[in-house]
Amino acid sequence: MRIRTIEWVEDAIKIIDQTKLPGKLEYLYIRNLKALWQAIKELKVRGAPALGAAAGLGVYLGLKDYKAGNFPEFKAGLDRVISYLGTSRPTARNLFWGLERMRWVAEENKDKSVPCIKEILLKEAKKIIEEDRASCRRIGYYGAQLFKNKDAVLTVCNAGILATIDYGTALGVIYRAQEEGKRLTVFACETRPLLQGARLTAWELNKKGVDVTLISDNMAATLMAQGRIKKVIAGADRIVANGDTANKIGTYNLAVLSRYHKIPFYIAAPASTFDLTLKSGRDIPIEQRQAREITELLFKKPIAPKGIKVYNPAFDVTPAVLITAIITDKGVIRPPYKINIKKTLGR
Repeated sequence: MRIRTIEWVEDAIKIIDQTKLPGKLEYLYIRNLKALWQAIKELKVRGAPALGAAAGLGVYLGLKDYKAGNFPEFKAGLDRVISYLGTSRPTARNLFWGLERMRWVAEENKDKSVPCIKEILLKEAKKIIEEDRASCRRIGYYGAQLFKNKDAVLTVCNAGILATIDYGTALGVIYRAQEEGKRLTVFACETRPLLQGARLTAWELNKKGVDVTLISDNMAATLMAQGRIKKVIAGADRIVANGDTANKIGTYNLAVLSRYHKIPFYIAAPASTFDLTLKSGRDIPIEQRQAREITELLFKKPIAPKGIKVYNPAFDVTPAVLITAIITDKGVIRPPYKINIKKTLGR
């Protein structure tokens, strides 16, 4: 399966509409900023690294036809675009990393003409995409060394091809292990309420020929107690200075269960997912999503009483003390995280 989650094609941002999977592989061509904002909010494009690419391309998309005679005028438009895109999803670090990177590039070239700056921004957005492709393969290389032939691996949400450009972080480790001749068995948690594990992870692992078994989220403890899980690996949406990690809701559950059952628990993410301006997970903003995701089955069938109160955080935070190691494109980081994160990212 050779697909790209997001790219610049025909003067538009081409994405896979992930809300249509697994039933249909459909591409969208996004030609305006509002449509991109909606696609991010509705999870048509999702996954931390993919959102970094969406940020880069989105800045260019929002400015390519913007009329400005000088840099101060152009920067006013740039600030509006960045501010607007930043309201789409508050937790994913890569979204803001991509926006900040585009702002920095524009300001570094403020002495150039506005048309020239626009071209530089498009080149930078494409550079983010190519860097992600290489970054995920390095994560796969480092991570595969931690897995043995015939390991049974548990994962949650989707941190694969569909969350990146074309390879994956947590699932990229599994793909690399398979390329090295290791045969892993994967158990994919369905990942309520929007079922990214069932709809996306199970779909792409099956397409890639990986031995995958889908389970409901509340089956993980039973599998661990039966000795059927040897490793757990998840992606990340934001990792802070002490190693605390925000990821899809339910990840924290798996980390606690892994500690009790003495199973290694790994996080896989690129350097761009780290936010060293935050000291601990308590500082991470957690996105609250609409009640319909809980009360209706994929917005089609009511499964709860009308008007019931709903609490629906999209992410939880796994304390660093529960994480065995963080697999990055710079290498594998182990505790103490406060020291070793800085050492590794510094390299």
